[in-house]
Amino acid sequence: MKKIISAVAILLASTAFVFSQQHEGHKHIVVPRMVKTSLYKKYPAAKRVTWEKENGNYEANWGGKSGEANSVQFKPDGTFIEIVKEIPVNQLPELVIVYINKHYKEPKITEAGKVTDAQGNLFYEAEVKGRDVIFDKDGKFVKAE
Repeated sequence: MKKIISAVAILLASTAFVFSQQHEGHKHIVVPRMVKTSLYKKYPAAKRVTWEKENGNYEANWGGKSGEANSVQFKPDGTFIEIVKEIPVNQLPELVIVYINKHYKEPKITEAGKVTDAQGNLFYEAEVKGRDVIFDKDGKFVKAE
């Protein structure tokens, strides 16, 4: 009987430990092996990676004070989609700032990023009022998400 109680106690303790390792506010995500392999093959220096699932794809975040200085998206088969590298707002092209000031009331940019897609195309991302506003490499508006 003591063995059964001990086994149950160990099981409960280990379950509590696993759940305590998850980041607050994040659901536990099972990331396919191909996705993890692709991440570490392309970015071997990635440490303390957190994962999110977005529109059926997997997003790996790591680095910086926020833990999200780098954000990479992969398809479920491990195919690279894009990387967003956090940049200071003052590194956005001037046309981005002009567009935001013209088209948004209270145009505060809360986050900025440099996006490189799988084809090597460069974009800029500015977060305004919780929405990502995307611009091409020259700072011309592309879309708002």
